[in-house]
Amino acid sequence: MTNETGRTFLTAKQVATRYDVGVATIWRWSRDRDDFPKPMKLGPNCTRWRLADIEAWEASCEEVAQ
Repeated sequence: MTNETGRTFLTAKQVATRYDVGVATIWRWSRDRDDFPKPMKLGPNCTRWRLADIEAWEASCEEVAQ
């Protein structure tokens, strides 16, 4: 989902697919891990993760692994 500002947002299912984990795992990471990006509330029934935040988290994980 891309909004009018050109920012791309991902659903929990899309984030889960990206990491080959279940949706419940994404919600648990969001709740329990301080380093995992927090979702944004875009409406009463719409919660999404910013793609830019996910990519920044991935980059920080790569730096730690090196």
